[in-house]
Amino acid sequence: MSPLPTDFGVAEESSRLALLESQLAALFEVSSVLSRSLNLRQTLREVLSVLHEGGRMRHGLVCLLDDERGELLISALHGKDAEPFETVTYQPGEGVIGQILSSNEPWILPRVGDEPSFLDRLNLYDPELPFIGVPIRLEEHAIGVFAAQPPPADALLGYRSRFLEMVANLIGQAVRLARTVEAEQRALREERDKLRREVRGTHGFDSIIGRADTMRLVFDQVRQVAKWNTTVLIRGESGTGKELIANAIHYNSPRARAPFVKLNCAALPDNLLESELFGHEKGAFTGAVALRKGRFEQADSGTLFLDEIGEITPAFQAKLLRVLQEGEFERVGGGRTLKVDVRVIAATNRDLEAEVRAGEFREDLYYRLNVMPIRMPALRERMEDIPDLARFLVAKVARMQGRELEITDSALRVLMRYDWPGNVRELENCMERAAVMCENGLIDRDVINLTGISIGAAAGPDHLPPGAPPASQIDFNDPNLDERERVIAALEEAGWVQAKAARLLNMTPRQIAYRIQTLNIKMRQF
Repeated sequence: MSPLPTDFGVAEESSRLALLESQLAALFEVSSVLSRSLNLRQTLREVLSVLHEGGRMRHGLVCLLDDERGELLISALHGKDAEPFETVTYQPGEGVIGQILSSNEPWILPRVGDEPSFLDRLNLYDPELPFIGVPIRLEEHAIGVFAAQPPPADALLGYRSRFLEMVANLIGQAVRLARTVEAEQRALREERDKLRREVRGTHGFDSIIGRADTMRLVFDQVRQVAKWNTTVLIRGESGTGKELIANAIHYNSPRARAPFVKLNCAALPDNLLESELFGHEKGAFTGAVALRKGRFEQADSGTLFLDEIGEITPAFQAKLLRVLQEGEFERVGGGRTLKVDVRVIAATNRDLEAEVRAGEFREDLYYRLNVMPIRMPALRERMEDIPDLARFLVAKVARMQGRELEITDSALRVLMRYDWPGNVRELENCMERAAVMCENGLIDRDVINLTGISIGAAAGPDHLPPGAPPASQIDFNDPNLDERERVIAALEEAGWVQAKAARLLNMTPRQIAYRIQTLNIKMRQF
């Protein structure tokens, strides 16, 4: 008897075991490739290359469904003349590839040339060879097709089909991860762009209120200096908005996407100020348990805002001068010289020129800082901006308190008669106090008087500051003007003389006295 059947069975089993061994090695390599990178196209090309070299699977193809277009697009292809393939697409159910997607089932073709529905749009596949295509699934739904051509006269197509299904499962997980990461990155980009727009809106020129000539000059200076890396020194009294100008310079400059770091120099003694600005090495002093980057390192490629620069001591001024001149410094406790690219914007309310003459501020540091000086006017120098500022601040407080607030013209006239030694910061505090004391949401003259600022207020129109609109600009016949506001406006224009106010309103003294009483208007006494 011939032993051929037994020998054939042994040979088939040996081929099967060899195939399984090679597939196991290829599967390990495929999983390694898929874990290396989040670049899906590049990773899929490497997977197909592994299968071609180690798994003897020719012309590997990965198609993924484009949800927007509803078509199968080729994501990766391996084989001769595989590129370009960007224009080749398949509709669901179209050809063998489309039918694999629609049926969500594997297809095994013992010979490509025997299948009339095989389109071969790539003009790539050998019609004499087998073809295996399997769906790529996510949560049991087909999202693509993975296909290849096994060797000729292959008797183990079923084993190869199951192997392709295992690889397709790994590809499906890689697609899920890549899409998740892409969606998160897209959300982060959208959030970043949204925040950038909000920051530009918050710190742009539109956020700084000012129509006075002095403020227009400031705006012109900021627009010019923002384009360059010039050091800026912002001068002005406390509360005039120097930090707002520093923000506007940074966020309208080429460095807007880089960090904007702030430090108040008056808040720290020299030893802590040095650590804050230059950083420190681990163990540099008691409590330095780890390396810490200073503000200059944090602001590298961006802008560093040094507020209250006039408060630093002469000893520290020399250390600051070096980094401004050379862009170099060492961390506290370190010997390595670090170099940074930082634009410096400084601010002060001190008379630095007088301090230079008195020897309290280094002359060389003064000239290094005072390259482009910008002077912020005090609020008393731009009184015409008070109505806009007050309305803006009232709206801000209203958002904080979650209610509607309104300020009357009579209240604005009181605000414009005050000297505002605390500038805009004092005005903001005043508006918040007025909002707290206002029960019905209407901030009028009486509410402003309760805040305490009327103590130093001037009495009549002769004391209005330059630029303030005189009371005579008020139209007493304006139907939109509240009755109480109309009477108060007339009294203010008349210097609180009832008879004069009555003539302005075409009333008798008795009628205006009655109005004052019924409208609960508190008369000013002089």
